[in-house]
Amino acid sequence: MIHQFDAVIVGAGGAGLRAALEIPEGYTCAVLTKVYPTRSHTGTAQGGVCAALGNEEEDSWEYHFFDTVKGSDFLGDQDAIEIMCYDAIRAIIELEHMGMPFSRNEKGLIAQRPFGGHTKPKDPNNPFGERVPVKRACFSADRTGHVMLQTLYENCIKRGVQFFPEFFVTDLIVQDNIVRGVVAIEIATGEIHIFHAKTVMFATGGYGRVYRITSNAVVGTGDGFAIVYRRGIPLEDMEFVQFHPTGLWRLGILVSEAARGEGGVLRNRLGERFMERYAPTIKDLAPRDVISRAMYTEIREGRGIQGPDGTYYLHLDLTHLGPEIINKKLPEITGFARIYLGVDPIKEPIPVQPTTHYAMGGIPTNVDAEVVIDDKGTKIEGFYAAGEVACVSVHGANRLGTNSLLDIIVFGRRGGKKMAEYIKEHDFAPLPKDADEWTRKTVERLLNSNGKERVSRIRTELQEVMMDKVSVFRTGEGIKEAIEKIKELKERYKEVKIDDKGKRFNTDLIEAIELGNLLDTAEAIAYSALNRTESRGAHYREDYPKRDDQNWLKHTLIYKNEDKEPIIKYKPVVITKIPPMERKY
Repeated sequence: MIHQFDAVIVGAGGAGLRAALEIPEGYTCAVLTKVYPTRSHTGTAQGGVCAALGNEEEDSWEYHFFDTVKGSDFLGDQDAIEIMCYDAIRAIIELEHMGMPFSRNEKGLIAQRPFGGHTKPKDPNNPFGERVPVKRACFSADRTGHVMLQTLYENCIKRGVQFFPEFFVTDLIVQDNIVRGVVAIEIATGEIHIFHAKTVMFATGGYGRVYRITSNAVVGTGDGFAIVYRRGIPLEDMEFVQFHPTGLWRLGILVSEAARGEGGVLRNRLGERFMERYAPTIKDLAPRDVISRAMYTEIREGRGIQGPDGTYYLHLDLTHLGPEIINKKLPEITGFARIYLGVDPIKEPIPVQPTTHYAMGGIPTNVDAEVVIDDKGTKIEGFYAAGEVACVSVHGANRLGTNSLLDIIVFGRRGGKKMAEYIKEHDFAPLPKDADEWTRKTVERLLNSNGKERVSRIRTELQEVMMDKVSVFRTGEGIKEAIEKIKELKERYKEVKIDDKGKRFNTDLIEAIELGNLLDTAEAIAYSALNRTESRGAHYREDYPKRDDQNWLKHTLIYKNEDKEPIIKYKPVVITKIPPMERKY
């Protein structure tokens, strides 16, 4: 079946929905999503969305700009970061006018709280001197992403955006550097659909399921990354994978940074508040890469807490906050601890461990979400990306908490505006013959395979090797082991067999295609990590423990090369106002 829309947006999270709101009346817009729209992963974001509103104390977007550049370990592009931080104030007020129910302070203004890495100068006359935490995160209790998603979805319904829920996009139709649409499987029927479009935006979220422990939902299988990678479009800075310090032990379910923003502290087996050793100024509100490494170091040095299964964790202590703050400001987080671990945070600390959380790298774009494929700024005409799947790059080597929700609304909006301009000025590019060929052949191969391999076995082995060799601490030797394992798993994937041979709701088939996406995404992460012989932000090489600005102050671009080693190229980091300096907290 062939459909035709002026704009097709893949993904119904915050970035995709915000973009859809910019498509003008009189033009058609379709949003395709693998899940029901309000199940999109934006809904799991807990702690807040940042903007220098100054509702609780003096703040400025310039302070926010400095924090984001420093937090990125100076790999973020400063032109993009400046746009995001400057636009944040307007973006939050716009959400409020759309109906988003923010928590309020005693004055009736949007309430704000501290978050990791967000600071202001202790002395305003010395902006590069000592800094102290600042209340910059706007929030709705600990369900900020949930209410943001509901608000944007309701506004899209009001605007007449057409949704295609449970449509699994498998391929991008691109020819002569012009996008022409996407191919998708309708999960309910198993039918293959072609969406012919003037413009396409990928807002497909992350790839956390590449790893064993992750805060990502089971649908976070890197589909958008893998599709463009397979189509010869590069991925940028894939070596930078964020591990959030506080996932529920063994499960990875997120315990938001809001818990530490409200005064929670991390403790080791001895009851010590150990972050004082690693970030003496801002302690438990240090950036995520700093805290994750500190936690692993505590465990390595024998100060972790061993569980009955032999694995280790540390404690997040909220007991001193009292029932009122816990129940009013952190109800969802503490509910998870009670339900999944049987721990009451009012009375006892929560067992936590770092969990795979966010992709700093992704599809390379400019500040208007237009996809670019090289260091010269060459574009794929009509193709856009926003949100976690995109790399603008505002997060560089490490993302600050609450900048993700800000990223999606700022650059989702900018991308939507550019799409609106494009569809007014261009006609539909013709569809190529057999546009659905890759999808059709892949489905036929998987349905007819008599191989001996199982999806679950290959996926588990992939997740284990990535967690062991390409996570918080890395070495060249370990990454090479992971690459060899990925090669082995990709060969075994050719012999995958599924039991369900039907069409309707064939989740066996969907999971098999997702596994191929996980393998391609893992390949891009591992090769990029092996190639970068320095430590920066979330990428920590024990065999190259120092940051190397002379050789590595540049972005990685990795290109798939059929069955050969990927090709790696580079593009410069945009530095406008803040020169690289030592990063310490």
